[in-house]
Amino acid sequence: MSKAKRLGLAGGIIWGLMMFITTIISIYTGYGDRFLEVMASIYPGYDISWGGSVIGGVYGFLDAGIGLWLLGWLYTKFGE
Repeated sequence: MSKAKRLGLAGGIIWGLMMFITTIISIYTGYGDRFLEVMASIYPGYDISWGGSVIGGVYGFLDAGIGLWLLGWLYTKFGE
């Protein structure tokens, strides 16, 4: 597996888990509501709910995974 793919996978896992966990914490405490409202404006179908935590986790994984894979790929192309 290339370094760019590893970077994308690692970042996707971290961001997806962060979205999932922050949404669950927000359901019970209200912590992070404003941040999650911004995420809801970016990720269609996402809201602060149990279903939204899964949707946010998937969006987070894809968003960071693709973005960081692209960053790693460009870094290796221009760094050589």
